[in-house]
Amino acid sequence: MKKPVSARRAAASAPHEVRIIGGQWKRTPLPVPDRPGLRPTPARARETLFNWLGQDLTGLRCLDAFAGTGALGFEAASRGAAEVVLVEQDGVLLTALNRIKTQLKAEGVRVERGDGVAALRQRSGQGLDVVFLDPPFGEGANEALFVAALSAARQALSADGLIYLESQRPWGADELAQMGLQLHRQGRAGAVAFHLLRALPAQ
Repeated sequence: MKKPVSARRAAASAPHEVRIIGGQWKRTPLPVPDRPGLRPTPARARETLFNWLGQDLTGLRCLDAFAGTGALGFEAASRGAAEVVLVEQDGVLLTALNRIKTQLKAEGVRVERGDGVAALRQRSGQGLDVVFLDPPFGEGANEALFVAALSAARQALSADGLIYLESQRPWGADELAQMGLQLHRQGRAGAVAFHLLRALPAQ
């Protein structure tokens, strides 16, 4: 069975590795296995994100709900995050994440097998500092998954916590407000729209 044209293009253009940009593991390569839907966060988007977050994440608690290569989570750990949970369902990717964790001796990183939305719902009220959301785009916008992930992330955030969202399109203020969120920063890298979100103040 042939892959859709867009999937074949994505596979052809996918890098074989990405590199951690900053912190103690700067320039460390992370392998990019050939897995359906795997689309590592572009380096330009990661660089912008960690400029927004600040280069020093010492003490922060983070969760990467759709970890994939682990690029976002390992980047946060490299910059001093106290706790980083990488959630992934794919067995091949899990093996790769655990191998990298061992190689880096990343004691603050925990790899969990599971569904990203369910993992966030389990952490409702736990006050996470940063949640990374990079769900698979699919052939369409995959709106239901995005809404579920955003709603669950909102409930898991601390009062001043932040959500990083990567998607095919920019998300507007009105639709974010329905989930109790507001836009803090926004950018684009190629076909990827990325956002930094905050919780709306309580009424």
